[in-house]
Amino acid sequence: MNHMMASQIAQIMGGSLSGEDILVTAAPSLKSSEVEQGGIFLAMQGEKVDGHDFVEDAFSHGAVLAITTSAVARRHILVEDVTAALTTLARFVRSEFRDLKVIGITGSQGKTTTKDLLRHMLAQHGETISPIGNYNNELGVPLTLLACSSTTKYVVIEMGARHSGDIAHLASIVHPDVAVVLRVGMAHVGEFGSIEAIAKTKSELVSSLSNNGIAILGQFDPYTKAMKSLHAGRTITFGTDHSDEVRATEIEIREGRPHFDLVTPAGRAAVGLRIVGEHQISNALACAAVGTALGFSIDSIATALSTALIESKWRMEIHEFSEVLLINDSYNASPDAVEAALRTLILFAQERGGRAWAFLGKMAELGESSTKAHQQVGTLAYQMGIDHLVCVDAPDYQPAEQSEGQTNLHLCDRIGALAIAEQIEPGDVILVKASRSERFEILAEEIEEVVKGKIAADLAGGEEE
Repeated sequence: MNHMMASQIAQIMGGSLSGEDILVTAAPSLKSSEVEQGGIFLAMQGEKVDGHDFVEDAFSHGAVLAITTSAVARRHILVEDVTAALTTLARFVRSEFRDLKVIGITGSQGKTTTKDLLRHMLAQHGETISPIGNYNNELGVPLTLLACSSTTKYVVIEMGARHSGDIAHLASIVHPDVAVVLRVGMAHVGEFGSIEAIAKTKSELVSSLSNNGIAILGQFDPYTKAMKSLHAGRTITFGTDHSDEVRATEIEIREGRPHFDLVTPAGRAAVGLRIVGEHQISNALACAAVGTALGFSIDSIATALSTALIESKWRMEIHEFSEVLLINDSYNASPDAVEAALRTLILFAQERGGRAWAFLGKMAELGESSTKAHQQVGTLAYQMGIDHLVCVDAPDYQPAEQSEGQTNLHLCDRIGALAIAEQIEPGDVILVKASRSERFEILAEEIEEVVKGKIAADLAGGEEE
């Protein structure tokens, strides 16, 4: 955000300033401990925590202004609704930054990874802002936009949704120049009621584009493909078919990491991703399509994809210890995402010659389809040849009918999962995955400690003999 006087901010927000006017030199923050010197503190009132109680702390960390809904002792702008006031300020800032290129991303799977890839690529061409953490809602999107200044060339906006109209609202704030829809899947189907309703909501991003905007559409499901009809301007498709404008060919998986030839209208270039999982190809192609839309050379796109690392936590994180490999993919889970993770698990196990262990927790927000979706994933694990399927507080993964295969099924709680982990041996590969609410990042750490201790004890026992 460019420097602004507090009185100007109050005027834009339609609020009243209490205290002397001052120059605000940093963007707003929701956390009092993270306010930058010269910044704004947003005193949000939640169910459990009232931000007004942290105004003093915010000022001790450098805040010079608070946005509040009740009077406080420090300099503040009094408004009726902090979120609405933040949105109004973000709309103003967007109107001021006419040369800023806004790339909006939505989809049921892959948003955060694609965001990280884009940040790495775009930063090679100019100052780039992208969300920190899971800033993809009515608060996070304005905050991301307000982190921009007149020197920012690109901003990546990740857009999530809980209800119909959510993405349309977010798009009306940021006015994207490029709209990326990755794919439509089952994530959050419990809230939307049907996959068709999810698709309609995701399509709001494409519908928000002006005729000068560019739509970038994944070709991995029929719903995203159909969104092409919603945009009169340029559309770029990405996938693995010859008809896709941006596509991957000659795909190989080496040590769990995809290698492929990137093909665009500009030619062909080799890409070797540093991130794990065959499903990352589609995320990389989405990034390449954005680069193509912005006129980047194919060589610069391929180089960026081949050097990017994922910064966000608990997404296909690889931990190697005691000759065991653990894949920590505990940030979230949906049927499509779990399937992709299981395929990665199998690839690693085949390469290393060890057993595949899948520690799976509940997939949340699937509504009436939850039981069936869990059963289908469990059946798939049998069909893929997962050696040990460990269902942690999630018995629904058990297939409805006896499935063929040599998979060992374990139904247990978290304590039982740690006991089962003592069976893991050098050469084995572990996957830990569940919805965010299950806090499986903690279980991943606990499993690692158990396996390390068990293998160390076995080695010590062997030396004594």
